[in-house]
Amino acid sequence: MNTETRPSLARPAWSASALVALTLMLGACAVGPQFQEPAAKFQGRINVVDTPQVIPGAPVKIAGRGFVPGQQVQLTYAGAALGAPATADAEGNFRTEFAIPSDAPPGQHPVVVNATRPVAAVVHPLKVSPNVPLSGQEQFSVTSQPLVQGLYQVAYSARNDRLYVTSAVGRPPVAQSALLKVHPQTLAIEARATPKEVPQQAGQQRAPGVFAVYGVAVDDANDTLWVTNTRQDTVAVYRQADLSLVKQFEVGSVAHSRDVVVDAARGKAFASAAGAPFIKVFDTKTLQPLPDIKLETTVKGPDAKPFSPFSLAFDAPTGKLYTVSLNSAEVAVIGTTSGRVEKVFVVDSAQSTIGVAYDPKTRRLFVAAQGSDNLLIVDPATGKTLHNVLVGAGTHNVAVDSARGQVYVSNRGAGTVTVVSVDGKIIANLPGGTFPNHIAGDGKGTFYAINKSRGADDPQGDRITRITPR
Repeated sequence: MNTETRPSLARPAWSASALVALTLMLGACAVGPQFQEPAAKFQGRINVVDTPQVIPGAPVKIAGRGFVPGQQVQLTYAGAALGAPATADAEGNFRTEFAIPSDAPPGQHPVVVNATRPVAAVVHPLKVSPNVPLSGQEQFSVTSQPLVQGLYQVAYSARNDRLYVTSAVGRPPVAQSALLKVHPQTLAIEARATPKEVPQQAGQQRAPGVFAVYGVAVDDANDTLWVTNTRQDTVAVYRQADLSLVKQFEVGSVAHSRDVVVDAARGKAFASAAGAPFIKVFDTKTLQPLPDIKLETTVKGPDAKPFSPFSLAFDAPTGKLYTVSLNSAEVAVIGTTSGRVEKVFVVDSAQSTIGVAYDPKTRRLFVAAQGSDNLLIVDPATGKTLHNVLVGAGTHNVAVDSARGQVYVSNRGAGTVTVVSVDGKIIANLPGGTFPNHIAGDGKGTFYAINKSRGADDPQGDRITRITPR
Protein backbone atom coordinates (compact mmCIF):
# COMPACT_ATOMS: atom_id res chain seq x y z
CA MET A 1 0.00 0.00 0.00
CA ASN A 2 1.44 3.23 -1.12
CA THR A 3 1.37 6.17 1.30
CA GLU A 4 1.85 9.83 0.37
CA THR A 5 3.88 12.03 2.67
CA ARG A 6 2.37 15.53 3.15
CA PRO A 7 3.96 18.51 4.91
CA SER A 8 2.45 18.92 8.32
CA LEU A 9 0.87 22.28 9.23
CA ALA A 10 1.84 22.94 12.81
CA ARG A 11 -0.76 24.76 14.86
CA PRO A 12 0.86 27.60 16.84
CA ALA A 13 0.32 27.77 20.54
CA TRP A 14 -1.40 31.13 21.20
CA SER A 15 -1.49 32.68 24.63
CA ALA A 16 -4.70 34.26 25.86
CA SER A 17 -3.28 37.78 25.65
CA ALA A 18 -2.00 37.20 22.12
CA LEU A 19 -5.43 35.96 21.05
CA VAL A 20 -7.05 39.08 22.50
CA ALA A 21 -4.56 41.34 20.70
CA LEU A 22 -5.10 39.49 17.43
CA THR A 23 -8.85 39.77 17.80
CA LEU A 24 -8.62 43.53 18.39
CA MET A 25 -6.28 43.98 15.41
CA LEU A 26 -8.53 42.01 13.10
CA GLY A 27 -11.51 43.96 14.36
CA ALA A 28 -9.76 47.27 13.67
CA CYS A 29 -8.78 46.12 10.19
CA ALA A 30 -12.31 45.06 9.50
CA VAL A 31 -13.77 48.37 10.68
CA GLY A 32 -11.01 50.65 9.35
CA PRO A 33 -10.66 54.35 10.19
CA GLN A 34 -13.73 56.43 10.70
CA PHE A 35 -14.00 58.81 7.76
CA GLN A 36 -14.98 62.35 8.65
CA GLU A 37 -16.18 65.33 6.67
CA PRO A 38 -13.05 66.65 4.88
CA ALA A 39 -12.07 70.29 4.89
CA ALA A 40 -13.56 72.09 1.88
CA LYS A 41 -11.13 74.10 -0.30
CA PHE A 42 -8.30 73.48 2.14
CA GLN A 43 -5.64 76.22 1.92
CA GLY A 44 -3.37 75.22 4.80
CA ARG A 45 0.38 75.62 4.25
CA ILE A 46 3.50 75.68 6.41
CA ASN A 47 6.87 77.37 6.10
CA VAL A 48 10.11 77.68 8.05
CA VAL A 49 10.46 80.95 10.00
CA ASP A 50 13.15 82.84 11.92
CA THR A 51 16.07 81.18 10.13
CA PRO A 52 17.49 81.38 6.59
CA GLN A 53 18.57 77.73 6.68
CA VAL A 54 17.61 74.37 8.14
CA ILE A 55 20.65 72.29 9.10
CA PRO A 56 21.19 68.92 10.84
CA GLY A 57 21.25 69.02 14.64
CA ALA A 58 19.47 72.37 14.89
CA PRO A 59 15.91 73.30 15.93
CA VAL A 60 13.51 74.53 13.29
CA LYS A 61 10.46 76.71 13.81
CA ILE A 62 7.40 76.18 11.64
CA ALA A 63 4.53 78.58 11.01
CA GLY A 64 1.21 77.44 9.58
CA ARG A 65 -1.35 79.61 7.81
CA GLY A 66 -4.60 79.13 5.97
CA PHE A 67 -5.90 76.44 8.32
CA VAL A 68 -9.43 76.17 9.68
CA PRO A 69 -9.73 77.90 13.08
CA GLY A 70 -9.56 75.28 15.82
CA GLN A 71 -8.10 72.65 13.47
CA GLN A 72 -5.73 70.18 15.15
CA VAL A 73 -2.40 69.81 13.31
CA GLN A 74 0.39 67.25 13.66
CA LEU A 75 3.51 67.19 11.50
CA THR A 76 4.97 63.76 10.73
CA TYR A 77 7.96 62.36 8.86
CA ALA A 78 8.12 58.70 7.81
CA GLY A 79 5.19 58.09 10.16
CA ALA A 80 6.87 59.63 13.21
CA ALA A 81 5.59 62.77 14.91
CA LEU A 82 7.59 65.98 14.57
CA GLY A 83 7.09 68.21 17.58
CA ALA A 84 3.93 68.54 19.62
CA PRO A 85 0.43 68.84 18.12
CA ALA A 86 -0.75 72.38 17.44
CA THR A 87 -4.11 74.10 17.21
CA ALA A 88 -4.94 76.72 14.59
CA ASP A 89 -5.99 80.02 16.14
CA ALA A 90 -8.93 82.22 15.19
CA GLU A 91 -7.03 83.43 12.09
CA GLY A 92 -6.10 79.89 11.01
CA ASN A 93 -2.46 80.21 12.07
CA PHE A 94 -0.26 78.12 14.34
CA ARG A 95 3.37 77.68 15.35
CA THR A 96 5.38 74.63 16.32
CA GLU A 97 8.98 73.53 16.38
CA PHE A 98 11.14 70.41 16.43
CA ALA A 99 14.80 69.44 16.13
CA ILE A 100 16.41 68.15 12.94
CA PRO A 101 18.39 64.95 13.69
CA SER A 102 22.14 65.46 13.61
CA ASP A 103 22.54 62.70 11.03
CA ALA A 104 19.85 64.01 8.66
CA PRO A 105 21.20 64.01 5.08
CA PRO A 106 20.86 67.23 3.03
CA GLY A 107 17.99 67.31 0.58
CA GLN A 108 14.24 67.76 0.23
CA HIS A 109 12.42 65.81 2.95
CA PRO A 110 8.64 65.23 2.67
CA VAL A 111 6.94 66.41 5.87
CA VAL A 112 3.26 65.46 6.08
CA VAL A 113 0.95 68.04 7.61
CA ASN A 114 -1.94 66.07 9.14
CA ALA A 115 -4.99 68.05 10.21
CA THR A 116 -8.22 66.99 11.91
CA ARG A 117 -11.49 68.71 12.81
CA PRO A 118 -11.93 68.90 9.84
CA VAL A 119 -9.65 66.35 8.17
CA ALA A 120 -7.02 67.50 5.67
CA ALA A 121 -3.41 66.80 4.76
CA VAL A 122 -0.64 68.29 2.66
CA VAL A 123 2.98 67.34 1.98
CA HIS A 124 5.63 70.03 2.51
CA PRO A 125 9.14 69.61 1.06
CA LEU A 126 11.43 70.58 3.93
CA LYS A 127 14.90 71.39 2.64
CA VAL A 128 17.70 70.36 4.98
CA SER A 129 20.92 72.15 3.98
CA PRO A 130 24.51 71.04 4.52
CA ASN A 131 26.24 72.49 7.56
CA VAL A 132 29.58 73.63 6.14
CA PRO A 133 31.82 75.04 8.91
CA LEU A 134 33.90 78.17 8.49
CA SER A 135 37.49 77.44 7.47
CA GLY A 136 40.58 78.81 5.76
CA GLN A 137 40.11 82.41 6.90
CA GLU A 138 43.84 82.78 7.42
CA GLN A 139 44.39 82.37 3.67
CA PHE A 140 42.50 85.55 2.72
CA SER A 141 42.49 89.22 3.54
CA VAL A 142 38.89 90.36 4.03
CA THR A 143 37.67 93.95 4.36
CA SER A 144 34.02 94.93 4.67
CA GLN A 145 32.24 98.28 4.44
CA PRO A 146 28.52 99.25 4.64
CA LEU A 147 27.19 101.14 1.62
CA VAL A 148 23.45 101.81 1.28
CA GLN A 149 20.32 99.79 1.92
CA GLY A 150 19.13 97.27 -0.65
CA LEU A 151 22.42 96.23 -2.29
CA TYR A 152 22.02 93.85 -5.21
CA GLN A 153 24.96 93.46 -7.65
CA VAL A 154 28.51 94.70 -8.29
CA ALA A 155 30.67 95.05 -11.43
CA TYR A 156 34.28 96.16 -11.94
CA SER A 157 35.58 98.45 -14.68
CA ALA A 158 39.19 97.78 -15.70
CA ARG A 159 39.17 100.96 -17.78
CA ASN A 160 38.40 103.22 -14.82
CA ASP A 161 39.48 100.96 -11.93
CA ARG A 162 36.14 101.48 -10.22
CA LEU A 163 33.30 99.38 -8.86
CA TYR A 164 29.66 99.97 -9.75
CA VAL A 165 26.98 98.77 -7.34
CA THR A 166 23.19 98.65 -7.65
CA SER A 167 20.63 98.91 -4.87
CA ALA A 168 16.86 98.79 -4.58
CA VAL A 169 14.73 98.73 -1.43
CA GLY A 170 11.44 96.92 -0.99
CA ARG A 171 8.76 95.68 -3.31
CA PRO A 172 6.94 97.57 -6.05
CA PRO A 173 6.43 100.38 -6.32
CA VAL A 174 10.11 100.86 -5.38
CA ALA A 175 10.79 104.46 -4.37
CA GLN A 176 14.35 104.04 -3.05
CA SER A 177 17.11 102.93 -5.44
CA ALA A 178 20.66 104.02 -6.23
CA LEU A 179 23.48 103.35 -8.65
CA LEU A 180 26.84 103.75 -6.87
CA LYS A 181 30.41 104.37 -7.98
CA VAL A 182 32.79 102.88 -5.41
CA HIS A 183 36.57 103.06 -4.96
CA PRO A 184 37.93 99.48 -5.03
CA GLN A 185 40.64 100.09 -2.39
CA THR A 186 38.86 102.30 0.14
CA LEU A 187 35.36 100.95 -0.64
CA ALA A 188 34.14 104.55 -0.31
CA ILE A 189 31.20 105.83 -2.37
CA GLU A 190 32.48 108.41 -4.87
CA ALA A 191 29.24 109.12 -6.69
CA ARG A 192 25.63 108.04 -6.70
CA ALA A 193 22.65 108.43 -9.00
CA THR A 194 18.96 108.05 -8.33
CA PRO A 195 17.03 106.47 -11.21
CA LYS A 196 14.34 108.54 -12.89
CA GLU A 197 10.71 108.19 -11.94
CA VAL A 198 8.48 105.81 -13.83
CA PRO A 199 5.80 107.69 -15.81
CA GLN A 200 2.42 107.36 -14.13
CA GLN A 201 -0.29 105.76 -16.21
CA ALA A 202 -3.84 107.04 -16.39
CA GLY A 203 -5.98 105.60 -13.63
CA GLN A 204 -3.07 104.59 -11.37
CA GLN A 205 -3.91 105.25 -7.72
CA ARG A 206 -0.32 104.91 -6.43
CA ALA A 207 2.91 106.51 -7.58
CA PRO A 208 4.76 103.93 -9.71
CA GLY A 209 8.14 104.61 -8.09
CA VAL A 210 11.49 104.79 -9.89
CA PHE A 211 13.30 102.67 -12.46
CA ALA A 212 15.06 100.74 -9.69
CA VAL A 213 18.39 99.16 -10.66
CA TYR A 214 19.30 95.51 -10.00
CA GLY A 215 21.70 93.81 -12.45
CA VAL A 216 24.78 95.69 -13.67
CA ALA A 217 27.52 95.23 -16.29
CA VAL A 218 30.30 97.51 -17.53
CA ASP A 219 30.93 98.39 -21.17
CA ASP A 220 34.48 99.70 -21.13
CA ALA A 221 34.53 100.10 -24.91
CA ASN A 222 31.86 102.82 -24.66
CA ASP A 223 32.57 103.92 -21.08
CA THR A 224 29.00 103.04 -20.06
CA LEU A 225 27.06 100.84 -17.66
CA TRP A 226 24.12 98.61 -18.45
CA VAL A 227 21.60 97.95 -15.68
CA THR A 228 18.43 95.92 -15.42
CA ASN A 229 15.19 97.49 -14.15
CA THR A 230 13.60 94.23 -13.04
CA ARG A 231 10.37 95.70 -11.67
CA GLN A 232 9.64 97.60 -14.89
CA ASP A 233 10.74 94.75 -17.20
CA THR A 234 13.39 96.80 -18.94
CA VAL A 235 17.03 97.99 -19.00
CA ALA A 236 18.92 101.30 -18.95
CA VAL A 237 22.35 102.69 -19.85
CA TYR A 238 24.41 105.11 -17.70
CA ARG A 239 27.78 106.80 -18.12
CA GLN A 240 30.59 105.43 -15.96
CA ALA A 241 32.19 108.82 -15.32
CA ASP A 242 29.32 110.69 -13.67
CA LEU A 243 26.49 108.11 -13.59
CA SER A 244 24.34 110.27 -15.84
CA LEU A 245 21.54 108.48 -17.67
CA VAL A 246 22.25 107.79 -21.35
CA LYS A 247 19.08 105.90 -22.23
CA GLN A 248 16.13 104.46 -20.36
CA PHE A 249 14.43 101.77 -22.42
CA GLU A 250 10.65 101.52 -22.41
CA VAL A 251 8.73 99.60 -19.79
CA GLY A 252 8.20 96.02 -20.96
CA SER A 253 11.33 95.77 -23.12
CA VAL A 254 12.74 92.79 -21.15
CA ALA A 255 10.31 90.66 -19.14
CA HIS A 256 11.57 90.51 -15.54
CA SER A 257 15.06 91.54 -16.61
CA ARG A 258 17.58 89.90 -14.32
CA ASP A 259 21.22 89.88 -15.46
CA VAL A 260 23.10 91.76 -18.16
CA VAL A 261 26.53 91.18 -19.77
CA VAL A 262 28.42 93.03 -22.50
CA ASP A 263 30.36 91.64 -25.45
CA ALA A 264 32.56 94.68 -26.05
CA ALA A 265 34.36 93.20 -29.07
CA ARG A 266 31.13 92.52 -30.94
CA GLY A 267 29.27 95.56 -29.63
CA LYS A 268 26.39 93.68 -28.02
CA ALA A 269 24.66 93.65 -24.65
CA PHE A 270 22.67 90.64 -23.50
CA ALA A 271 19.93 90.74 -20.85
CA SER A 272 18.21 87.67 -19.39
CA ALA A 273 14.42 87.83 -19.46
CA ALA A 274 13.62 85.67 -16.44
CA GLY A 275 9.91 86.15 -17.07
CA ALA A 276 10.11 84.73 -20.60
CA PRO A 277 12.30 82.18 -22.44
CA PHE A 278 14.45 84.82 -24.16
CA ILE A 279 17.77 86.57 -24.09
CA LYS A 280 17.30 90.16 -25.19
CA VAL A 281 20.07 91.61 -27.35
CA PHE A 282 21.06 95.27 -27.87
CA ASP A 283 23.59 97.15 -29.98
CA THR A 284 25.91 98.91 -27.53
CA LYS A 285 26.70 101.79 -29.92
CA THR A 286 23.30 102.58 -31.40
CA LEU A 287 21.46 101.43 -28.25
CA GLN A 288 18.89 99.73 -30.44
CA PRO A 289 17.41 96.26 -29.90
CA LEU A 290 18.65 93.37 -32.02
CA PRO A 291 16.83 90.07 -32.68
CA ASP A 292 15.99 88.08 -29.54
CA ILE A 293 17.54 84.72 -28.76
CA LYS A 294 14.80 82.22 -27.96
CA LEU A 295 15.49 79.49 -25.42
CA GLU A 296 13.65 76.16 -25.47
CA THR A 297 13.73 73.61 -22.68
CA THR A 298 14.76 70.02 -23.37
CA VAL A 299 12.66 68.74 -20.48
CA LYS A 300 9.58 66.83 -21.62
CA GLY A 301 6.37 65.81 -19.91
CA PRO A 302 3.26 67.41 -18.42
CA ASP A 303 5.25 69.08 -15.62
CA ALA A 304 7.85 70.65 -17.94
CA LYS A 305 8.32 74.39 -17.50
CA PRO A 306 9.70 76.96 -19.95
CA PHE A 307 13.39 77.84 -19.87
CA SER A 308 13.73 80.76 -17.41
CA PRO A 309 17.16 82.43 -17.84
CA PHE A 310 18.77 83.98 -14.79
CA SER A 311 22.53 84.54 -14.47
CA LEU A 312 24.71 85.05 -17.53
CA ALA A 313 28.39 84.27 -18.13
CA PHE A 314 30.34 85.40 -21.17
CA ASP A 315 33.61 84.06 -22.60
CA ALA A 316 35.13 86.81 -24.75
CA PRO A 317 37.73 84.73 -26.67
CA THR A 318 35.17 82.24 -28.00
CA GLY A 319 32.16 84.55 -28.02
CA LYS A 320 30.15 82.00 -26.07
CA LEU A 321 27.33 83.10 -23.76
CA TYR A 322 26.12 80.78 -21.01
CA THR A 323 22.90 81.01 -19.03
CA VAL A 324 21.03 78.81 -16.56
CA SER A 325 17.32 78.16 -16.13
CA LEU A 326 15.83 78.44 -12.66
CA ASN A 327 12.76 76.45 -13.69
CA SER A 328 14.38 73.45 -15.32
CA ALA A 329 17.98 73.19 -14.00
CA GLU A 330 19.36 73.56 -17.53
CA VAL A 331 22.30 75.31 -19.17
CA ALA A 332 22.09 76.99 -22.57
CA VAL A 333 25.20 77.64 -24.67
CA ILE A 334 24.82 80.50 -27.17
CA GLY A 335 27.06 81.75 -29.95
CA THR A 336 26.98 85.54 -29.75
CA THR A 337 28.20 86.06 -33.31
CA SER A 338 25.46 83.97 -34.85
CA GLY A 339 22.89 84.63 -32.13
CA ARG A 340 22.02 80.94 -32.12
CA VAL A 341 21.53 78.50 -29.27
CA GLU A 342 24.15 75.81 -29.78
CA LYS A 343 23.19 73.48 -26.95
CA VAL A 344 20.79 73.06 -24.03
CA PHE A 345 21.29 70.35 -21.41
CA VAL A 346 20.08 69.42 -17.94
CA VAL A 347 22.61 69.75 -15.09
CA ASP A 348 22.80 66.56 -13.04
CA SER A 349 22.25 66.78 -9.25
CA ALA A 350 20.97 70.37 -9.46
CA GLN A 351 17.73 72.04 -8.43
CA SER A 352 16.89 75.68 -9.18
CA THR A 353 20.07 76.63 -11.01
CA ILE A 354 20.58 80.38 -10.61
CA GLY A 355 24.29 81.31 -10.92
CA VAL A 356 26.84 80.51 -13.62
CA ALA A 357 30.50 81.26 -14.44
CA TYR A 358 32.94 79.96 -17.04
CA ASP A 359 36.67 79.26 -16.75
CA PRO A 360 38.45 79.52 -20.12
CA LYS A 361 41.59 77.86 -18.72
CA THR A 362 39.94 74.56 -17.76
CA ARG A 363 36.98 75.02 -20.12
CA ARG A 364 34.68 74.21 -17.26
CA LEU A 365 31.35 75.67 -16.31
CA PHE A 366 30.44 76.42 -12.69
CA VAL A 367 26.76 76.33 -11.82
CA ALA A 368 25.26 77.50 -8.52
CA ALA A 369 22.02 75.71 -7.57
CA GLN A 370 20.04 77.34 -4.77
CA GLY A 371 17.49 74.54 -4.52
CA SER A 372 20.10 71.86 -3.84
CA ASP A 373 22.70 74.03 -2.04
CA ASN A 374 25.56 72.97 -4.29
CA LEU A 375 28.11 74.00 -6.86
CA LEU A 376 28.16 71.85 -9.98
CA ILE A 377 31.38 71.75 -11.99
CA VAL A 378 30.36 70.85 -15.53
CA ASP A 379 32.04 70.03 -18.83
CA PRO A 380 29.94 72.08 -21.28
CA ALA A 381 31.23 70.07 -24.24
CA THR A 382 29.60 66.88 -22.95
CA GLY A 383 27.12 68.26 -20.42
CA LYS A 384 28.61 65.91 -17.80
CA THR A 385 28.80 66.98 -14.15
CA LEU A 386 32.40 66.44 -13.08
CA HIS A 387 32.09 67.48 -9.43
CA ASN A 388 29.18 68.08 -7.06
CA VAL A 389 30.22 70.28 -4.10
CA LEU A 390 27.85 70.99 -1.20
CA VAL A 391 28.72 74.55 -0.19
CA GLY A 392 25.85 75.86 1.95
CA ALA A 393 22.22 76.90 2.06
CA GLY A 394 20.89 78.97 -0.81
CA THR A 395 23.88 78.78 -3.17
CA HIS A 396 23.30 81.87 -5.27
CA ASN A 397 26.15 83.24 -7.35
CA VAL A 398 29.59 82.21 -8.58
CA ALA A 399 32.73 83.87 -9.97
CA VAL A 400 36.02 82.39 -11.24
CA ASP A 401 39.66 83.21 -10.54
CA SER A 402 41.11 81.47 -13.57
CA ALA A 403 44.74 82.32 -12.77
CA ARG A 404 44.62 80.65 -9.35
CA GLY A 405 42.19 77.89 -10.27
CA GLN A 406 39.66 78.98 -7.68
CA VAL A 407 35.93 79.64 -7.65
CA TYR A 408 34.06 81.99 -5.28
CA VAL A 409 30.51 80.99 -4.35
CA SER A 410 28.02 83.13 -2.41
CA ASN A 411 25.58 81.18 -0.23
CA ARG A 412 22.65 83.42 0.57
CA GLY A 413 20.99 81.25 3.23
CA ALA A 414 24.19 80.15 4.97
CA GLY A 415 25.67 83.66 5.03
CA THR A 416 29.01 82.47 3.65
CA VAL A 417 31.32 82.78 0.67
CA THR A 418 32.93 79.44 -0.18
CA VAL A 419 36.18 79.24 -2.11
CA VAL A 420 36.42 76.03 -4.13
CA SER A 421 39.17 74.69 -6.38
CA VAL A 422 38.31 74.07 -10.03
CA ASP A 423 38.59 70.36 -9.15
CA GLY A 424 35.87 70.55 -6.52
CA LYS A 425 37.81 70.84 -3.24
CA ILE A 426 36.74 73.39 -0.63
CA ILE A 427 39.67 75.72 0.05
CA ALA A 428 37.93 78.04 2.50
CA ASN A 429 34.50 78.94 3.81
CA LEU A 430 34.39 82.62 4.76
CA PRO A 431 31.75 84.63 6.66
CA GLY A 432 29.70 86.64 4.17
CA GLY A 433 27.34 88.62 6.37
CA THR A 434 23.57 88.56 5.95
CA PHE A 435 22.28 87.11 2.67
CA PRO A 436 25.34 87.19 0.34
CA ASN A 437 23.79 87.98 -3.03
CA HIS A 438 26.43 88.61 -5.68
CA ILE A 439 30.18 88.39 -6.24
CA ALA A 440 32.47 89.65 -8.99
CA GLY A 441 36.23 89.81 -9.60
CA ASP A 442 38.53 92.52 -10.89
CA GLY A 443 40.54 90.16 -13.11
CA LYS A 444 43.60 90.60 -10.87
CA GLY A 445 42.73 88.16 -8.08
CA THR A 446 40.52 90.33 -5.85
CA PHE A 447 36.81 89.63 -5.49
CA TYR A 448 33.99 91.82 -4.24
CA ALA A 449 30.93 90.35 -2.54
CA ILE A 450 27.63 92.15 -2.04
CA ASN A 451 25.17 91.12 0.66
CA LYS A 452 21.65 92.17 1.56
CA SER A 453 20.10 92.79 4.99
CA ARG A 454 17.21 91.85 7.24
CA GLY A 455 16.35 95.55 7.59
CA ALA A 456 17.79 99.00 8.01
CA ASP A 457 19.20 98.18 11.48
CA ASP A 458 21.07 94.99 10.46
CA PRO A 459 24.80 95.61 11.25
CA GLN A 460 25.88 92.70 9.04
CA GLY A 461 23.72 93.66 6.07
CA ASP A 462 24.09 95.85 2.98
CA ARG A 463 27.87 95.62 2.90
CA ILE A 464 30.52 95.31 0.23
CA THR A 465 33.33 92.90 1.10
CA ARG A 466 36.73 92.79 -0.59
CA ILE A 467 38.38 89.34 -0.58
CA THR A 468 42.03 88.96 -1.61
CA PRO A 469 44.18 85.81 -1.31
CA ARG A 470 47.20 86.27 0.93
